[in-house]
Amino acid sequence: MPSPVRALLFGVPMLSEPLPSFDPAAAPAEPFPLFLDWLSEAIRSGVSEPHAMTLATVDRDGRPDLRIVALRDATADGWVFATDADSPKSRQLTDCPQAALGFHWREQGRQIRLRGPVVRADDVTAAEDFRSRLPGSRAAILVGHQSDPLPDRTLLADAYAEALARVTADPDLTTPAHALFVLRPVSAEFWQGSPGRGHTRLRYGATDAGWTREQLWP
Repeated sequence: MPSPVRALLFGVPMLSEPLPSFDPAAAPAEPFPLFLDWLSEAIRSGVSEPHAMTLATVDRDGRPDLRIVALRDATADGWVFATDADSPKSRQLTDCPQAALGFHWREQGRQIRLRGPVVRADDVTAAEDFRSRLPGSRAAILVGHQSDPLPDRTLLADAYAEALARVTADPDLTTPAHALFVLRPVSAEFWQGSPGRGHTRLRYGATDAGWTREQLWP
């Protein structure tokens, strides 16, 4: 007798919609130009929240953790994300400055996986990122206490209202509580799904001489 979950999952279609093609032989020599092409195509095609990505870290005891964060920027030098300077992920990245990022663009049957060391951006860059955000986002950052226990939700409402008033009164306000991190990949994998599971996978690897490319079995 199948479990209730298995019964629910049985027969759920996967990769049933028309999907874009991907020719690894025509891929650029480095991963960032391909990422930029895929991101641009995802945005043009109306992929929901293409900037959302999974961030995986480990704590000082080696226990893995993950969550969804927003991509703030990306260049050939690295992929950028933000967090509270005293958040669990910030502490984990301080203890073990290695991480992985994952993008999943379901509508296109595409995934991108990045792994590598993480460095914290300087305070000036973090302040610029903070000021570029909408007032509500800046107020939420000022509230802080990310992942701390919340005994009464009215405390959050009061703290948010106070923080929003501060942001409104001083648009140039910044805070050291806002931290920006950059993942510099040593491995970047691009996955294009295909009906029938004949998926296409291309992995880039960083070396002292540049980047290598290799196709992988599905």
